[in-house]
Amino acid sequence: MPERCQPARTTVHPPKKKAPPDACDCHIHIVGPVEHYPLSEQRAYTPAEASLSQYEHVQTILGTERVVIVQPSFYGTDNRCTLDALKHFGLQRSRGIAVIEPTVSDAELQNMHEAGIRGVRINLVTAGGPPVDHLTKMAERIAPLGWHTQVYVDGEQLAELALLLHRLPTEVVIDHMGHIPTAWGVDHPAVDTLCALLDNGRTWVKLCGYRSSSAGYPFADVDPLATRLVNAAPERCIWGTDWPHPSFESTLPDDGELLDALMRWAPTSALQQRILVDNPARLYGFA
Repeated sequence: MPERCQPARTTVHPPKKKAPPDACDCHIHIVGPVEHYPLSEQRAYTPAEASLSQYEHVQTILGTERVVIVQPSFYGTDNRCTLDALKHFGLQRSRGIAVIEPTVSDAELQNMHEAGIRGVRINLVTAGGPPVDHLTKMAERIAPLGWHTQVYVDGEQLAELALLLHRLPTEVVIDHMGHIPTAWGVDHPAVDTLCALLDNGRTWVKLCGYRSSSAGYPFADVDPLATRLVNAAPERCIWGTDWPHPSFESTLPDDGELLDALMRWAPTSALQQRILVDNPARLYGFA
């Protein structure tokens, strides 16, 4: 029986500084209701319901106005929950990342594009995810649409995948700061590999780093790694909460504190505007 996840926090503390207008939370999941969106039998865990109204409450506290809804592993390639969430928010405010098979039809890809999908996620961390060869196959399918490839990979896999990622015919977004444990330090070869990928001009990184923490809540040990990534490529950093933080066994992050952390990593208003507004607008095609 897949392990049950903790429910989302009922209380989120207001950040010390709210997000600027048009700020985007670039990584969330919507879950349920299960009677409308059945979970995959091959799932690695069983999530708690996380509704649209619950997330909109988080948005109000943070001050974010745009959102990127990421297809979670527990729905497999059934993207209906993600697509319906996009309908709810509308194209002015939302974009989505899908999980699909390389055999998907051109017509279905076009329908997804019109619904707001702008990338495909390849999850190489969670059990039941696709094989590595999906990276090349999917990138070839989505490149004509201008979509990007979003990769969730463990830090120890970065070096062996780097050449393949360099060669993909799409832009690449690295999830969760490469899932590099902070205990490795900021001079670890995996961090150098990630920074080298950022140097190619076609790779982005999501500053969603609490899963990299070796110390746990409140995840302050992530600061040096995140700061190095911001300094390496501020023009290709984006930020996300990962709400409702599925399959996280320790103390759940407080989303207001996660925004406070970004403000430490990007301490000027210009950097905050770039990471929260300008970069997402360019990557996801917001007006």
